[in-house]
Amino acid sequence: MNATFARRARLVALGLLLDRVLGEPPDHVHPVAAFGSLMERVERALYADDRSSGCAYTATGVAVGAGAGLLARTPAIAVATTSAGRELRMAAARVRDELRAGDLPRARALLPALVGRDPATLDTSGIAAAVVESLAENSVDAVVAPAFWGVAGGAPGTGAYRAVNTMDAMVGHRSPRYTRFGWSAARLDDLANFVPARLTALLVALVRPRRARHVARAVLTQAGAHPSPNAGVAEAAFAGALGVELGGTLRYGERLEDRPRLGAGPRPEARDIDRAIALTSHVDLALVALLGAWGVGGRR
Repeated sequence: MNATFARRARLVALGLLLDRVLGEPPDHVHPVAAFGSLMERVERALYADDRSSGCAYTATGVAVGAGAGLLARTPAIAVATTSAGRELRMAAARVRDELRAGDLPRARALLPALVGRDPATLDTSGIAAAVVESLAENSVDAVVAPAFWGVAGGAPGTGAYRAVNTMDAMVGHRSPRYTRFGWSAARLDDLANFVPARLTALLVALVRPRRARHVARAVLTQAGAHPSPNAGVAEAAFAGALGVELGGTLRYGERLEDRPRLGAGPRPEARDIDRAIALTSHVDLALVALLGAWGVGGRR
């Protein structure tokens, strides 16, 4: 069993490196995009405003995701095609570049690629905070969790995880249509990200040892007030590592949401996006190094 996990660790590390070098596949051949299109059809066939229909939808998606992982055959391919660390950092850099150029409308227009909040009224600091929070949360979703489930469950584990995460993005949000139907997808996503979110916080402390005490304080004393049991952990860790304050009042369409303040320090500015991108990259590299070391050690 240890040899199996060590082999998976080597292959997952390779998959993460492939994502760093090659990035995501084009949209017209991207397996996650194809899965999303399929689940839209499944939703049309199964939708009813109740939890049981949502559970059937979620179970179908997990089965499809695990099956796709089986077809990939190796965690290296599964992780390379379902993780998105490189694209995450590039999307953040595009917003940063517009802020540097002083083009606030263009930065607002690019922000929905990263977050779901309404960017219309955000100033430079608000946009920077949104980018940092997205980098934190998506370091879990797009890097650490696919790797974790690749080691734990092989290629089918990664495929099933990406299915759960995609379904949560599609139907797991709060709205009259999805409050009951999307309940199972949202809860399963919380469960699937529970360990990866905390591993992300540990990796943040590892790559920023001088700020490790601040990371621990933010995670242990502030993350619990966040409405998400996992995003709060990642955002608190990033806030502690960067020495900034995240959270506050956010707008999602017509809905206002008061998030807890995470971290201690000034509100983020455009320059903090660079620091957050670097932190995300270093978390990725630390994960590759640890998995590679595990894989080589287990092989020996």
